[in-house]
Amino acid sequence: MLTKKQHELLMFINERIKEGGVSPSFDEMKEALDLRSKSGIHRLITALEERGFIRRLAHRARALEIIKLPESASPSLARNKGFSPSVIEGSRGKALSRELQPASQSPDTMTLSVMGRIAAGTPIEALQEESHQVSVPITMLGKGEHYALEVKGDSMIDAGILDGDTVLIQRCDDAASGDIVVALVDDLEATLKRLRRKGDSIALEAANPAYETRIFGPDRVKVQGKLVGLMRRY
Repeated sequence: MLTKKQHELLMFINERIKEGGVSPSFDEMKEALDLRSKSGIHRLITALEERGFIRRLAHRARALEIIKLPESASPSLARNKGFSPSVIEGSRGKALSRELQPASQSPDTMTLSVMGRIAAGTPIEALQEESHQVSVPITMLGKGEHYALEVKGDSMIDAGILDGDTVLIQRCDDAASGDIVVALVDDLEATLKRLRRKGDSIALEAANPAYETRIFGPDRVKVQGKLVGLMRRY
């Protein structure tokens, strides 16, 4: 599953290639998605490339190739090319494919989908495709729907959240000041931070003095869930 902006850009590129045989320019993409800068387009293209939806062709200007479309938009393309949706971000631009394996479940556990990685450091593009599943004790969960994310980065270490941990997230679209949340910024990038409300602004606060608090207008941040638990391998 792609974010709204990722999906919009992918479909725009696909339509332009179908119409004229050439992918649109960065300026055209920026205007079509109503973004303020080309850097946002660059992040979206990188995210689509890492997820296996597009490919940049070397030594050619404005050369993007559509590899696949979301199954909701083009199921035949995904099936015919034999692509798997189980692609999660690897380290700095690499991709890692993994077969989805159902986690074992007992009456005292619940199986949660691990929806890729979440940044606890410099924000990375939002990842919303299931990579695998984990079994979680029911006692660690609250009411409602939950999912899990793998943590990348060290900005929350003073809150006991380390690089490589699996965080358990209760899906919600609002949170109290002081909650640790999954925050989607500008529909482009996701991060795990402590949310603080400061008047009409929202601050995303790290738990590591090496990272600065980032402050946004309320329309730029969407809460996608709050932290309810954590799992760690030794």
